Amino acid sequence: MKATAELQVVPIGAGVSVRAEVTRVVELLGNHDFLVETHASGTNIEGELDDILEALKQIHVTLHAEGTVRLVSYLKLETRTDKEPTLAGKRL
Repeated sequence: MKATAELQVVPIGAGVSVRAEVTRVVELLGNHDFLVETHASGTNIEGELDDILEALKQIHVTLHAEGTVRLVSYLKLETRTDKEPTLAGKRL
């Protein structure tokens, strides 16, 4: 099932700058067959629902293994049955 999502991953306790952790998240998303668009407050994703959910799990497992103690993720997810959801279809 195709889905679109907006993902925000927030490392907590990582200091003032979280650039390294956010860069790592984008890098991990790039390893999947997704359309990925970063923006100021998160990342838009277009892909298979199962792959999006698996990528989120991989992000948490990987960042924890690399030393990030606490992560909070916010995921907005859209699926449809009437047509295939796309990021292009969301643009104004």
